[in-house]
Amino acid sequence: MKFLPYLTGILLYVLLSTAYAQVPRDPYEYFFNESFGDYSEELENARDQGKKGVMVFFEMDECPFCHRMKNTIMNQPEIQEYYRERFLLFSHDIEGDIDIVDFEGNETTQKEYAVKVHRVRATPVIAFFDLEGNRIARYIGATKSAREFKWLADYVADGHYRDTSFTRYKREKKKELEAS
Repeated sequence: MKFLPYLTGILLYVLLSTAYAQVPRDPYEYFFNESFGDYSEELENARDQGKKGVMVFFEMDECPFCHRMKNTIMNQPEIQEYYRERFLLFSHDIEGDIDIVDFEGNETTQKEYAVKVHRVRATPVIAFFDLEGNRIARYIGATKSAREFKWLADYVADGHYRDTSFTRYKREKKKELEAS
């Protein structure tokens, strides 16, 4: 009986730690990195920080699929930490008139960069760039789950984009799950 207060304390600590870990966090504060709109400078930052590349989340305000990604997947602490370890992450408004500098150092606006350079017509579009500024992967739409979004990070960070499509990569990951 004299151990009861200790056990109660440990149980309370575990419960609070678990509950805290599951609390959603604002993706603009915890998922996306802050940027001054100079992607060429962000490439240098990514290299200096040992990242695998840069991810740009092309979105627009009234997009329900963008909101779903931000409110159900990008707000999860585990996803936030997983992505931030591997990439610099930026939100990009495809209707924005804000001046930016692209990966090659050219001045443009958010809208022109999204529509003219990357042909974003529907949102979200999740684009990954290597440390030279080359687009290496592109995913259109919202992922089905946090697990699929995590697989997307692995697909790019581990270089699977060089050998296979993301659809095939997902199929293999699902088979591995079913086999275990």
